[in-house]
Amino acid sequence: MKVALCFIISYDHILNKEEIWREWIEQNKDIINVYFYYKEFGKIKSDWIRAHAIPPSYIFETSYYHVIPAYTSIMNFALSHDSNNTWFCMLTDSCCPIISPSNFRRLFYTHYNKSIMSWKPAWWNVDFHKRANLKQLSPDLRLANDPWFILKRENVLHILNFVTKQPQVTKIICDGGLANESLFAIILHGYKQLEPGGPVLSQVTHLTDWNRMASPTSPHLFKDANETDLLFLDTELHKCAAFVRKIAPEFPDNVLRHYIYNVNHCSNQPTWKPLVFIYNELMVDIKRFAPLMFLLCIGYMIFAYM
Repeated sequence: MKVALCFIISYDHILNKEEIWREWIEQNKDIINVYFYYKEFGKIKSDWIRAHAIPPSYIFETSYYHVIPAYTSIMNFALSHDSNNTWFCMLTDSCCPIISPSNFRRLFYTHYNKSIMSWKPAWWNVDFHKRANLKQLSPDLRLANDPWFILKRENVLHILNFVTKQPQVTKIICDGGLANESLFAIILHGYKQLEPGGPVLSQVTHLTDWNRMASPTSPHLFKDANETDLLFLDTELHKCAAFVRKIAPEFPDNVLRHYIYNVNHCSNQPTWKPLVFIYNELMVDIKRFAPLMFLLCIGYMIFAYM
């Protein structure tokens, strides 16, 4: 079972903290696949990003207010690219890990059979604000979700099935703008995935400072590692948080590495592997060696009756 890191990048077509990402991924490379959705392949300068870019046939026109095609397309590609992809982490160019590789592995092993997405009833006035066109939906569907989250494979299938089977409803929601902050909760609610004790944990996965808004629609951009930035990172880490956004390119790398490898790292806890992982690996090995075992059995039977 693997984790698909699904990055959606645009503008400069960079990953703000590529070096940190690459060294972090390297320590879990056995369980991680990397994918990049982009706007123009020619703008990508990084060889590493180019090597993990999804095919051009999966690229569609998007904008800040209409980004759903990027979500569904990269999900669709990652889903088919590796049948072992179990978790789908939706990320941006300004996201960065905030826990150690071993703690991330532990988080995956603990919640591999869950989606982790914070959601709640929409907090805005749907009669006044057009976002996601929630006014046109029944009251129980007027929902909001964090725009960046982790989904398990089954819930990705739910989302892709819905947008395929319900194009008109999807269009209504997307036409309202900022649909990525409502559509996923609406779909999963329809599939009865948001019920208490169900497969979706309503927890924050990407730490985001919405108290210091960079614009009316964007959260705070971490640039300086000032006292307020550090206080946020010191106090806001939740039990399911693995990433932080938005991190500017100039944010000090040494500060990020300190939080990843010192503050949010526990080396004294064993990284246990769920039995289902061990069973799956065993079955893969059995299938791999099955032809050889069959030939050995035939050979033994021929030798025994000679």
